[in-house]
Amino acid sequence: MKDRRKSDPTRRAVLIGAAGVTAFGAAPVLLVRRAAATPEMMKAAIHRVIGESPVSKGKVTLDIPPLVENGNTIAMSVSVDSPMTQKSYVKAIHVFNEKNPQPDIISVHLGPRAGKAAFSTRIRLADSQNVVAIAELSDGSLWSDTVEVIVTIAACLEYN
Repeated sequence: MKDRRKSDPTRRAVLIGAAGVTAFGAAPVLLVRRAAATPEMMKAAIHRVIGESPVSKGKVTLDIPPLVENGNTIAMSVSVDSPMTQKSYVKAIHVFNEKNPQPDIISVHLGPRAGKAAFSTRIRLADSQNVVAIAELSDGSLWSDTVEVIVTIAACLEYN
């Protein structure tokens, strides 16, 4: 049998803790606070991905509802106007947000054989915020679309 140190918790202590009972007979308090991301964090994340390259508006369509009741699951799709040929195609599509704990939502890498520059997914949003999609084309140009999404019930809360 293995020697236990006095600092090691016993099985009884772990079970009591899991049941929410402390030495004082009270349940521990679970603190919930909103994720503390900022629009500056999103700008820094965009800079890490695309650098100093200029981004133009257009060619990208970010389809996400502007008003959602619950931020836990939001349907989103992104498409880019591109012929997707060997000479002209979308290399990547990146999606960012302002207020989630992580500003990067998704990056999708494509090639000319993809046939279509589009994808759909579901995301979570911590609060009302802007969502930005940026497409990187084979000629080096960058194109974007931004949608302001109002969320009535937030997701992405941090528990302490």
